[in-house]
Amino acid sequence: MLKINKIASLSLLASALFFTSCSKEANNVILESEQISSNGRQEAAAGYTTYMTGDPADVQTVTTGGTVLMGGSTDVDEAFRWMIQKSGGGDFVVIRVSGADGYNPWVYTTLGGVNSCETIMITSRTIAADPTVAAKIRNAEALFIAGGDQADYVKNWKDTPVEDAINYLINTKKVPVGGTSAGCAIMSNMYYSALNGTITSASALGNPYDRSMTIGNNDFVNNPFLANTISDQHFSQRDRQGRLLTFMARMTKDWSLNAKGIGVDEMTAVLIEADGTAKVVGTNKAYFMQRNNNSVPELCVSKKALTWNNNQQAVKVYEIQAAATVGASGTFSLTNWTTGTNGVWKFLSANAGVKLYQ
Repeated sequence: MLKINKIASLSLLASALFFTSCSKEANNVILESEQISSNGRQEAAAGYTTYMTGDPADVQTVTTGGTVLMGGSTDVDEAFRWMIQKSGGGDFVVIRVSGADGYNPWVYTTLGGVNSCETIMITSRTIAADPTVAAKIRNAEALFIAGGDQADYVKNWKDTPVEDAINYLINTKKVPVGGTSAGCAIMSNMYYSALNGTITSASALGNPYDRSMTIGNNDFVNNPFLANTISDQHFSQRDRQGRLLTFMARMTKDWSLNAKGIGVDEMTAVLIEADGTAKVVGTNKAYFMQRNNNSVPELCVSKKALTWNNNQQAVKVYEIQAAATVGASGTFSLTNWTTGTNGVWKFLSANAGVKLYQ
C-alpha cells in the first residue's frame, strides 16, 4: 500500500504555513523557501530541498553491498528490509527529482532500524554539483533512487559529483543501492535513457532505430554485476518484452556486446547479493535474458521491423516467480548467467516485428 504522511502544520517567523506530504511516488508543491531546522520537515537551503527524519548526525556502520532493481508501482517492503539490514542501521538516503518526502516516515518509523532517512531533491546540474549534496550521498549507508523520469536523472546527474557518489557507494564503500521504475532504469550499465520520450514494444519492434530508442552505453552508474546488461520495469504490466528484446538487438548489432537484459514486473524486486546471486521478492515475476548460443539479429536496421528469430530461440529467458520473503526466493547467478533455482527457462524471439515468448 502507499504510505501517506498526515498533514503537518508549523509556525515560522510568526506566520502559519501548511503543506501536505504526499505518498512516496506523488508530486508535492513546495511552499516554503526558508530553512526549517526540524526533523521530518522540509529544509530548503543552499538552493536545494532536503527532508530529514531521525537523527541528523552522521553515523558509520558496518555495511554489506547489494543492489535492488524494483519494477515500479507499489514498493516491496521486503526489499527495503533487506537494504536496511545491509545498512547496519545507518543513514538511509533517497534521491529524486520529483515528489516529496513520502519515503521518510515509512523507512524510519514503519520499517525502522535506521539512524535516519533523508530525501534530497536533486533537480538540476547545479544542485548535483554541490559538494554538500555529494557528501550527503557518500555518507549514506543505504541509497535508494525513487521513480520519476529517467531522462531527468540522465540530464541532471550524469557526469556530476552525484554520479561519482553513487558509484562510490556501489564500488568502494559497498552499501546497498537500489531504485524503482526510472530509478531502476539507470542502475544497469546499459540503460534506456528516454531522452527523446518513451517507446512502446510495438514501435521498437517496428523500427529498432526509432528516435526514441536512446540507449546509454556504460557511461553512468557502474555496477559490476550489470555489465552488458540493460533493465526494464513495469515489464509484463506494460508489455515491454518486445522493447527489451529490441534494446538487446541494438546492443548486439551496434556494439558487438554479449547483450543481457533483466525485466522486472511491478510490485516485484530483484535483490543482487554481494556475490552476484539475484533473488526475487514481491508479487509478480522477474526475467533474466541473454543471447542464446551467441545468436545475432537477422535483420536490425532503420525503418525495418526487427527479425531476431534463430529458430524461435533468439534469447534465453530465466523466469522466476517472486516470493514473499528473501529466504523463500528463487535465485539466478549473475556471475555465470546459467545457474538458477525455482525458475523456468523460456525463449523470446521476433519475426518481422512480431514477438514470440514460449
